[in-house]
Amino acid sequence: MDHWVQELGFPQLDIPITIDNINPILSNCHFTSHNQDSLYLSNLDDMIGVRVFTPTVYFYRSKGLISQDENVGQILKDALMRVLVPYYPFTGRLRETENGKLEVFFGPDQGALMVEAHSDLALADLGDLTVPNPAWIKLIYRFPDEEQYKVVDMPLVIAQVTKFTCGGFCLGLRICHCLCDGLGAMQFLSAWAETAKTGSLVANPNPCWDREIFLPRGPHRIEFSHTEFQTIEEGSNLITRLWQGNPIQKCYRLSKEYQARLKILAQEEDGEFSNTTFDAMAAHVWRSWVKALDIEPLDYELRLTFSVNARAKIKNPPLRDGFYGNCLCVACATSTIERLVGGTLAEIARLVHGARLGVSEEYLRSTIDYIDVVRPKRLEFGGK
Repeated sequence: MDHWVQELGFPQLDIPITIDNINPILSNCHFTSHNQDSLYLSNLDDMIGVRVFTPTVYFYRSKGLISQDENVGQILKDALMRVLVPYYPFTGRLRETENGKLEVFFGPDQGALMVEAHSDLALADLGDLTVPNPAWIKLIYRFPDEEQYKVVDMPLVIAQVTKFTCGGFCLGLRICHCLCDGLGAMQFLSAWAETAKTGSLVANPNPCWDREIFLPRGPHRIEFSHTEFQTIEEGSNLITRLWQGNPIQKCYRLSKEYQARLKILAQEEDGEFSNTTFDAMAAHVWRSWVKALDIEPLDYELRLTFSVNARAKIKNPPLRDGFYGNCLCVACATSTIERLVGGTLAEIARLVHGARLGVSEEYLRSTIDYIDVVRPKRLEFGGK
């Protein structure tokens, strides 16, 4: 069984970076041509947990496809300029309105931000590019005085193109989560990539805003407890154990055989429900994490939260192809520490399974109404 779980090491790196240019990228279509100076964000876009920038980095080895006279930075800038015509909301900024709700607004001197940089290293010097490395953070641009969770008055797309001595390059991206979920971000990135490859605009599917489909109901109907958002006083030693235990970062590859074995162990004998690999893995990680931290007291109830893609759940009306906004809910499973430590994997998997399947269209619309009424102001970590 040892080969089923493999610890993946990553080198301790100091990646030298030199910033060459920082430029705003405006679309070829001026904002006033859209006949609007602001755009509505749904409460799913405005959840406190999505007021962040999602960082990703993409590596491209040199394949001799770009001649010495061509500049990959210029190619990507030109393509981004074209893509920002149909994806014009990414050229705006966020501002707070009544009761702290966010909206997108447009004005002069906005646009996305493109940073061009180079490094004296080759891509091969970075080691295995399939193993996430904390050192890559230098490949994703941050403002020197930037504040954590700051999204207001920030460029909504921040891109850093870093060229390496081998001819390869990487694209470090930070996209504001308020504009899109993971699927929406990949839709935008795919359009950008295809446009860069072809030299002309490719946007398939055609992007649509459609945030009004998630307007709050009148009157509000909060039909669930929404434990995921509630402020719960920390009654355990979880935070103390976590931050005083000097945690270290490691990466593991879990084989398909290991995942299949866990899924079997997580299946209850009565076969009342059929869990997924996610149910089994989430239950295993949650339980193992609690055991490793030796959290007390045993009767204290902990929460496990995770995002659920709700796109397929929306029927009234269904989402159009090309919708790239947030369509996710936060599912929440709860359990006492005693049950997590002493219960079976199947029992914990059932809790995860129930929380996941509990995300329905009704749950999503109740979430929208809850946020509209309560509008949580900070992330909650108590018992999570």
